[in-house]
Amino acid sequence: MAIPMRNPKDSMTSTWRLWDRSQWGGGHWLIQLLNVHHVELDQEVPIHQKTDKIPYAPELQFHVWILTHAALPLVLHQLYIYYFGYPPAWLVFLYYHAAFELNSVHEVHVLRRLGHRIGFFDGDKHARDGVPDVGVGKTVQTLLSTMLVRPMYSVFLAYRPDEGPVSIRWGWLIFETGMYALMIDFWYYILHRSAHETEHLWKFHRTHHLTKHPNPLLTAYADTVQEFVDIIGTPLLAYGSMKLMGFPMGFYEWWVCQEYVVFTEILGHSGLRMYTGTANPWTWLMKLCNTYLLIEDHDLHHRKGWKHSHNYGKQTLVWDKLFNTAGKRVEALADNVDYVNLVELPLL
Repeated sequence: MAIPMRNPKDSMTSTWRLWDRSQWGGGHWLIQLLNVHHVELDQEVPIHQKTDKIPYAPELQFHVWILTHAALPLVLHQLYIYYFGYPPAWLVFLYYHAAFELNSVHEVHVLRRLGHRIGFFDGDKHARDGVPDVGVGKTVQTLLSTMLVRPMYSVFLAYRPDEGPVSIRWGWLIFETGMYALMIDFWYYILHRSAHETEHLWKFHRTHHLTKHPNPLLTAYADTVQEFVDIIGTPLLAYGSMKLMGFPMGFYEWWVCQEYVVFTEILGHSGLRMYTGTANPWTWLMKLCNTYLLIEDHDLHHRKGWKHSHNYGKQTLVWDKLFNTAGKRVEALADNVDYVNLVELPLL
């Protein structure tokens, strides 16, 4: 029986960084100029066996990183108000789009440096996938859409021209950031699992699973329908659910919530070989209930999952544990952690 030919668009071959640059297009140059590669070609990546101890990354530093990078744009925004008055919505959109992009790009830079220091999961079997030659344009388009659309609907739905960052409901913020991650993961779990277990929906999700060893740039590598769900669908469902439950979800609180979520999305696709997971104010409770999502959990979802998978959550393991879809870990086991060898996440 003849073996069906693989669709060339499904190729994950990534050689374009070695091409003559005269062959590059706009997408290639944008990735290069932003320097958002997951590894440097001229630097080695440490390779570890599955049984090698995994370094431990304390979670507190993630909160410091996220809150510092989320707070700086808020401080500058408030200073602008003091000196010039309240900015119009279009300027707020452009400003937070730039802040969103700068924070995300900076996180990729930091994670790349860590990758060269500590290596990646499953590194003894396979290197991290690069941005595929056939998917450079798709990757750039999806990333730009994320960075443009999320600030756009946030401004449209939640921005009030007479409110500045000092209007943040500080008493609500810790509850909102924790609940927002839980709610966005609830809707994501439903849609994500449905995409795996329903033939009609799988065709919209399969592109994202072409990568078995993802990197941060492939976080949003997907077909248009899934792109819509990830960028617009689940965040708006989570926001609407939060409003219905009585949470204020003002523009500035929502900004902090989204910075937490985006940080986790990028970290969760990094494949960095360290014992840590999602940053969330409710992590202590999740650890107590064994619903704490580690980096390896989503990495295994890509590596071992196809149509029927496990670890569908991207912010927590709450829904996977509740519906019995949590998978077994390979390297990030409790007795395989080196708590002396700590991983530090630099702010700059």
